[in-house]
Amino acid sequence: MTGAVSAIFWGVVVLSLLVFVHEGGHYLAARACGVRVTEFFLGMPCRFKLSHKSKDHGTEIGVTPILLGGYTRICGMENSGDELLGSALMAVQRAGRISVSDLASQLGCDVDRAYGLLATLADWAAVRPYYDPALGEHEGQSDWPASFETLRRDASLRTEYDRGHDFSQAGTTNYGEPRDPGMGAAEFLARERGRTYLGCGFWRRCAMLLAGPVVNLLVALVVVTASFMVMGVQVASNEPVIGSVSPGSFAEAAGIEAGDRITAVDGESVSTYEDLVAAIKPYLESGTDFSLDYERDNTTYETTVDLVDGQAAEYLGITNQAYTYYPSLGEAIRGSVAYGGLVAEYAVKLIVPTHTMEVLDQSSSVVGISVMASEAASAGVPTLAFFIGAISMSLGFMNLLPIAPLDGGKILIEIIQAISRRQVSARAQTIVSYVGLAFFLFVFVVAMRNDIVTFVIGG
Repeated sequence: MTGAVSAIFWGVVVLSLLVFVHEGGHYLAARACGVRVTEFFLGMPCRFKLSHKSKDHGTEIGVTPILLGGYTRICGMENSGDELLGSALMAVQRAGRISVSDLASQLGCDVDRAYGLLATLADWAAVRPYYDPALGEHEGQSDWPASFETLRRDASLRTEYDRGHDFSQAGTTNYGEPRDPGMGAAEFLARERGRTYLGCGFWRRCAMLLAGPVVNLLVALVVVTASFMVMGVQVASNEPVIGSVSPGSFAEAAGIEAGDRITAVDGESVSTYEDLVAAIKPYLESGTDFSLDYERDNTTYETTVDLVDGQAAEYLGITNQAYTYYPSLGEAIRGSVAYGGLVAEYAVKLIVPTHTMEVLDQSSSVVGISVMASEAASAGVPTLAFFIGAISMSLGFMNLLPIAPLDGGKILIEIIQAISRRQVSARAQTIVSYVGLAFFLFVFVVAMRNDIVTFVIGG
């Protein structure tokens, strides 16, 4: 029971931390691109939360009790080309506060369409829902309220989510106050759209999408590099000294023990472990007995390795010794990059049909990651740090795969749109996302099966 609790705890800690870091990359990139971000949280969305609203850019930053990752609300991720958006924005701005039914009447559309328009504008942080206590409405309710209102804007029409806003200026208007923007509906709408994700150009949108995986990879590079330098790396010695002996092996039967130095194989002297391997190989392949001379406690001994006559043996049952080498900063960085290359190759193989099952058979789900996180934590801070770095690297490369709804899939859609100069329809994007989700559901099921076999049945 204690082991299960430890696995759950460390699994939640590691995965939540890495997802939060990933979302932090998206958040910072969006802010750098001048895009409005309304929320940045550790934990999944929940009405119960502990948060603080930034005075500089209005983003609500905090934590929720559902510590299973994190999320960032970047304004304007969903496309909407409704021709009434500008008129709806202007109507709210001039009224200060307006009911959905009144807006529908003004625009000559049905209430559902009016709600859709206002929901889009609220997603852009161009207006906000107004919860009327007299109607029993409150923030956190499952449906939209009956009315929407204007945001607080300074003299230049900047909201609290916009860089450089100054509410101390004369001409600032508060929430729910009417104000004529002094420009046409189309110009005002374009101004508001320009502060959303979809209002940005191709390169800025790609930068925001890339930022999450890139931050994961940078964190991984730093953590893995530091771990290599602190823990060192195990390097196999070329001395003909036995590191370990497999139980039940031919070597154990011959009396060989860890720490023995082999000096000769059937009378032929050996000075390196490579010499030892090369010398015993013909005997193992032919199933021929041979002698070993070895030193133990400054005393020389000789023993005979009895193989099954005429039957090839796969191995003798020995390994060489290893020592811990502490690399320099440059060596550690090169090692981290090389390790990253292996992880990237592994991720790419996942979407190559001829290698998919090969990769999946070696994969772990959140269950396996949680168990391994617990074991890493028990081994000490450096081991846990290396594990976190390794998972961060995997998360970064996985998110770059060109599969929707991953960041890589979204970037692929952006590239297709840029080349074709046409928007990929919302319906097509939804279908592609469902296909991607189905694939990852399959990946999860196979990985979960591996974990059950390894940690439940096998453990």
